[in-house]
Amino acid sequence: MKRNATAVWQGSGKEGSGHLTTQSKTLDKTQYSFSSRFEEGTGTNPEELVAAAHAGCFAMKLSLVLNAAGFTATELNTRCDVEFKDGGIASSHLTLKAKVPNISKEQFATCAEDAKANCPISKLLNTNISLDAELV
Repeated sequence: MKRNATAVWQGSGKEGSGHLTTQSKTLDKTQYSFSSRFEEGTGTNPEELVAAAHAGCFAMKLSLVLNAAGFTATELNTRCDVEFKDGGIASSHLTLKAKVPNISKEQFATCAEDAKANCPISKLLNTNISLDAELV
């Protein structure tokens, strides 16, 4: 399986702008710029997209790990905070609030750590990855 996305950039680094389009068209000429990346401008940015990818990948991997252990989550609410510092992604922090019936805290912690270590985006990132996981 292969997936793709396209970035088109026009102009200089600070004054220019670009747009992103994904194969699925979920992003379809979605604007990004210096302002949306380094300030609070309108549009998305690469780090925000990495955070979304990591949160989504982790949640799906955890669901699969839980299923393999005999559990089904009713909700996995995952937030990812990516820190961009010194020209690179310095860290990715996952915050999870999970509803998983009939699981012990120990089983849950083991499954969450497995998903953190083994989701494909975690494996892709060359950075510190941390996790706060809570059963609610």
